[in-house]
Amino acid sequence: MIAAVFLLYVIVEIAALVLVGSAIGIAWTVLLFLAGSLVGLVLMRSQWRRVLDGFRKATRGEGSPSLAVADGALVAAGSALMFVPGLVTSVIGLLLLIPPTRWALRPLAVLLAGKRAAAFAAGGDAFAGTVGYAARMRGKGEVIDGEVVADGTATTEYVASNGKELVLEGEILDTDTPTRSPGPQR
Repeated sequence: MIAAVFLLYVIVEIAALVLVGSAIGIAWTVLLFLAGSLVGLVLMRSQWRRVLDGFRKATRGEGSPSLAVADGALVAAGSALMFVPGLVTSVIGLLLLIPPTRWALRPLAVLLAGKRAAAFAAGGDAFAGTVGYAARMRGKGEVIDGEVVADGTATTEYVASNGKELVLEGEILDTDTPTRSPGPQR
């Protein structure tokens, strides 16, 4: 699949280069390519500043975090495309760096990112719920049986690092057994 996409990219770029070169000439094509790269570098610098400003505003609660992230993703994609050689990728990169085009594509980026994030979160929750169970079923991990006793006989008060009191209640059953496992066996 990757080889097919790369082959398609090469064919499209060569076709665009031949088409533009035959229409305006080789010298003008090279000049167009260099001018597009220069404009892209200037746009990258200014638009990354704008993206960082959007991130700052979002952290202060003055702007939308999802729009700031979408803008950052579109500027990142445009910047990456500016470094890929070719006229077509430069044009697409410039389009992603221009604010009006990003404004038009931002809802699509938010929609796609939202779907990916939801799928990722759902997969992460499902994975997190089964890891311990799967490890125990394979015989790895340590299972400690215990029960909760409602009427604790001992109370110890500590002050946590945040300054609040932490109360631990429990009953010491056997002082001769170690309280920690010896760790992984080597």
